[in-house]
Amino acid sequence: MLTEPALHLLLAWTSPSLPIGGFTYSHGLETAVDAGDVRRWGELVDYVEAVIARGGGWVDAVLIARAMELAHDPAAFDAVAELGAAFRASSETALESHQQGAAFLSVVRKAWPHPALDAFAERLGEHPCAHAAVFALACAAHGIAPAAAIHGFLHSTAANLISAGVRLVPLGQTDGQRAMAAIGQVIGGIAARARACPLDDLGTATPVLELYSFHHETLYTRLFRS
Repeated sequence: MLTEPALHLLLAWTSPSLPIGGFTYSHGLETAVDAGDVRRWGELVDYVEAVIARGGGWVDAVLIARAMELAHDPAAFDAVAELGAAFRASSETALESHQQGAAFLSVVRKAWPHPALDAFAERLGEHPCAHAAVFALACAAHGIAPAAAIHGFLHSTAANLISAGVRLVPLGQTDGQRAMAAIGQVIGGIAARARACPLDDLGTATPVLELYSFHHETLYTRLFRS
């Protein structure tokens, strides 16, 4: 069980109100809607589940698990963080992860300071950092359990994509909540698998989602940055 202070931190760091710009990204979903491939709440659920079970969200979940294990070892943690910064298939999803990572590090250092975060920021310099990696370090530094951290991050990822889908399709708010309820049934299992997955086995299996992301760069009009 999380202590009340740790629960407060996890809720704050996975809230859409945290000013890291998550609402501006759709992880390729905008292309899928534009192509007519996501038109109903069930199709939105399939898209989001693919992201968190086999795509970028899955990568983030495994990175959080391994990064939290190594948070006490700066050199080993930095190696995982470097892998996380490179583990994106398109320029837009890389931008999505890196900009949210930089914003998260900046906000958390000011609102919830910790020497480990300051030391990492100094080592990082101007290099990009994946959102998942700096989230993992913050959770480890402030005593949030890995299982809760991974579950919270996946929930936040799914909620952001469902919110984007509600606006893009568009869907009604009730259908958005139906989608969130359906995704809630699978997040626990995905989080458990992520905790057991070694880095050597990490990979994605979402080629259609990657193509959506590539093609998003050339959409005639875009509401989202990815």
